[in-house]
Amino acid sequence: MVVLLRAYYFVQDHFFALFRPLEFLAPLLIRLYLAPIMIAAGLYKLYHLEDTINWFNHGLGLPEPEIMAYLASYTELVGGFLLLFGLATRWACIPLMVTMLVAAYTVHWDNGWFAIAPSNPATSTAKPLADVGVPLAQQSLENSVQVGKRLQRARELLMEHGNYNWLTEKGGFAVLNNGIEFAATYFIMLLTLFFTGAGRWLSLDYYLDTQARGLVEAKNAAS
Repeated sequence: MVVLLRAYYFVQDHFFALFRPLEFLAPLLIRLYLAPIMIAAGLYKLYHLEDTINWFNHGLGLPEPEIMAYLASYTELVGGFLLLFGLATRWACIPLMVTMLVAAYTVHWDNGWFAIAPSNPATSTAKPLADVGVPLAQQSLENSVQVGKRLQRARELLMEHGNYNWLTEKGGFAVLNNGIEFAATYFIMLLTLFFTGAGRWLSLDYYLDTQARGLVEAKNAAS
């Protein structure tokens, strides 16, 4: 057994060592994925600021809706640009994660997990959990059955009374469930950046940190 373990870790350590020069790609791609999402969300809120304030006030019942609207808008907008350039990345992730938590709890929590409701219980990601008896997963599968029936009826109506081919040429119809899936996914990605940082080479953090540490070391050496 010891020989097998040594062989396994020898191969693993040497194999994955080949990819260390490419470690910067993972945080870079996460940043490039999240940045336009956050920037677009922030710009939309600012362009429709009155609607955002009304939604925060009457729709979500948040305290100080005007302040909250400004905070959410600029957190997403400024945070998105910071992620894009890899500047103060870890610091930017903190308010963005708070925003995702607030959104998940106030907007999406009551709608369950899925952003788009599955319409086929057999292929739903809730099925493995339902098979082992998780109640919420079983409820999700029951919801999928109802979603499937409604989508099928909608297709029948559209095929009979509408130009179905034109309506679906850009994509199929789905039932928006508006659950916490996207907010949770963005939170996890931000949490990853919080621990890893922006990555080497293609981030301002890397170069600023290199310069700053070089200055500190030079000053220490001089003193």
